[in-house]
This record gives sequence, structure tokens and C-alpha cells, in this order.
Amino acid sequence: MTEQTINPDALADFLAEHIDGFEGPLEIEAFEAGQSNPTYKLTTPNAKYVLRRKPDGKLLPSAHAVDREFRVMSGVSKAGFPVPTMHVYAEEPDIVPTPFYVMSFVEGRVFWKTDIPSATPEERTAIFHSINKTMAQLHAIDPADVGLEDFGKQGNYFARQIGRWSKQYVASANKEISSMDKLMAWLPDNIPADDETRIIHGDFGMHNIMFAPGGTDIVAILDWELSTLGHPIADVIYNMLPWYGPDIKGVFVSFRDKDLDALGIPSFEDYLAEYCERTGRPPLENPAFYRAYNLFRFAAIAQGIVGRALQGNASNPRAMQMEQVVAPLADMAWHEAKLAGAVE
Repeated sequence: MTEQTINPDALADFLAEHIDGFEGPLEIEAFEAGQSNPTYKLTTPNAKYVLRRKPDGKLLPSAHAVDREFRVMSGVSKAGFPVPTMHVYAEEPDIVPTPFYVMSFVEGRVFWKTDIPSATPEERTAIFHSINKTMAQLHAIDPADVGLEDFGKQGNYFARQIGRWSKQYVASANKEISSMDKLMAWLPDNIPADDETRIIHGDFGMHNIMFAPGGTDIVAILDWELSTLGHPIADVIYNMLPWYGPDIKGVFVSFRDKDLDALGIPSFEDYLAEYCERTGRPPLENPAFYRAYNLFRFAAIAQGIVGRALQGNASNPRAMQMEQVVAPLADMAWHEAKLAGAVE
């Protein structure tokens, strides 16, 4: 899918009606980064914007909900949370073939490698403190204060998510992975008893965090497709995947065999303790369950990307590379499950 599928003249006319100060001519450029919803840079003589839309083709149930992305970013911005300015959501198939929204273009930098090889140890320390602080800021927002009290269901988040990702994994699977089968059987019966409901991002990874040019402050959190109301610990332990996930060359960077002190990266225990202190919660019990859950969820997401690639609907031409990620993630998840009490 390229920008030629969008009617540029009609889009320019539409945006002029819905965005104050918008003036053409309009140039459209597709971003290659991102696996899920096709995203485009819109350039005019006076400003830049970003258009994000649903992909074409048959889609998995509840996936690619760009209307929810627009709503949640509009909501959290009311609390001063760092997101782009949201301009308009629309369903205009004569202009853009699928539902879409337009937001402001934010200048900044994204670190695609989680260990940030271009940074100094001092910069890495500051970057991870910024991420930790921003997660805590998100989870401190009362959904009702920003009009998001009905953005998701209250309670039982892990049970619902395990069910959702199990179904989506099965719908996308192209081969059998025994670890995934065991996880789908074990996880629902071993969810910790504590429950909590906040706004969660759902994919709070380095690739979705934009930092100030030349600085370590966060200027925008991007890609809210998986956001909902849920348990904040799911967000935190997912963000911490590099500490316990597998190292897969060219796909996923792990901290498991790295000298974190020398790199200026906090340990798993220190980073988690920092978050708990920021949010006033006690130390986390049984972190292995949450690691197992997040590895399982990541494997299911990766399998979904593979499924779309096999159908020809993935927006990133490198999507099939994700096939090599699914089984290692599943195996790591089952290892964590065994640490949490699972038996073969």
C-alpha cells in the first residue's frame, strides 16, 4: 500500500475544513517504520502532520482500532501527558480507503535499539529514568478525569487479555508451537489475585517513545493501538522485556548478557523498584508470572504480524522476519511460567 491510494487533493480539501490554519499544497510520504497501521507524513508549506489509518484487507477482530487510538490520545492530552496534538478522526473512503486520523507531527528522536548504542552511560541512565517517570505519569491519570472511564472493562484484565491473545494467536498461527499451547492452558488459572484498573498503553516500548532532539526528555508516546483500561503492571513488565526477553539478531535486543552497570542501565530489580516507589505500591510479588504473560502476549502479537504478512496485508516489508521471534518468545514465556510454579 502506498500513498497513491490516498486522494491527495481531496484530503487537502478535507483537512482545510477540519484543521485551523491548514493550507496546501500537500505532500504525502509513507513511513516504513511500524508493523500495524499504515502511517504517513503530511507536509505543507507551513506545517507537518501525521495520518494513520487502518490497513486494507480482512482484519482480526478488534485489531487496528484507529478510532480508539484517536480517542485515548485526545483524552490523556487533557492531563498534560506527552502525545501529539490530535486534529481529526474520519471515515471518508473517497479520500482515504480506510478509517483514519490526523495528528500533529512532533520533532524528536526514536531509539530503535533498546540498548541505545549511540548514547553515553549518563544519557542512558537519564533516558530510563524518563521512561519510568512517564509510565508512572500515565498510570496516575484517573480515567474518569479525562473522559475515558468507559474506554475498557473494569477488572479481570489479565483473564480477558489472555483470552483475547489466545484467540488471535490461534487465528494467525501457521505452525504448531508447543510452548504456546501450554501457556494458553496454564496462564488463565494462575493469575495473581491483586486487581487494579488504569489507562495502559499496551506497547510501551522504546520504539514508541519519542525524545527531545538532543535531549532525554520525552516529547511524545506514540502508537496507542493496544491501549485500554487494564492493570498497570502489564504495561511496566512489558516495557521491561529487554531485561528478560531473548536476544534475536536484527529483531530484538536483550540486556540479558550485557554489563548494565557499565552501560548506565538500571537492573531489573532497581527499575521495577523505582516504578513501585513512584506509584506508591508495595514490591511486586511473583514477577515471573507477569514476565510469562508479557512474553506470551508479545509472541501472539508477533504471530499476528506474520499472519498479516502471509495474507499480504502487513505494512512493513520486513514483517515476515517476525516469524523467527514467535517460538523463542514462547519458549522464554514457558520458562518464566515454570519459575512461577508451572509444571510440565
